[in-house]
Amino acid sequence: MVAAGICRSDEHVVSGNLVTPLPVILGHEAAGIVESVGEGVTTVKPGDKVIPLFTPQCGKCRICKNPESNYCLKNDLGNPRGTLQDGTRRFTCSGKPIHHFVGVSTFSQYTVVDENAVAKIDAASPLEKVCLIGCGFSTGYGSAVKVAKVTPGSTCAVFGLGGVGLSVVMGCKAAGAARIIAVDINKDKFAK
Repeated sequence: MVAAGICRSDEHVVSGNLVTPLPVILGHEAAGIVESVGEGVTTVKPGDKVIPLFTPQCGKCRICKNPESNYCLKNDLGNPRGTLQDGTRRFTCSGKPIHHFVGVSTFSQYTVVDENAVAKIDAASPLEKVCLIGCGFSTGYGSAVKVAKVTPGSTCAVFGLGGVGLSVVMGCKAAGAARIIAVDINKDKFAK
């Protein structure tokens, strides 16, 4: 892993508000460079820049085949097991197993992910910037264009202008919203 963002979900695990098997290596929004690949892997090769995907899609289950969903039945979100999709854990410390966090565990120098849990990106991509695409940006932008289904000419209100909220604003703008009302209690976010 070359770059990683810290998401509120990671903090929720630390504070005990999000239950996951322990011990665990956290992190789920990141970008890195492929070091090596397992047998049969064809979509990436060593040297490729990638973004790990904590909501991978098998493409075969009924959820993956539904165009309105992105929560594959094989992912680790709804029922955290702390493993890869095949049920294994690839991390150890002093010979004892360490759990994976949502199948990616990006707060590590190296990680192991399933092939369908990584997306190859352009070689020129700045990893320290694109690392946020895996969670914060896609959550906000997707909320505007996929969930709210913002239409051209509409008016939108966005409450909270952190990374996710600003990504919602970008999604609203891309969808053609005529008016975007941004609300935040932090006055510094509006300074020009």
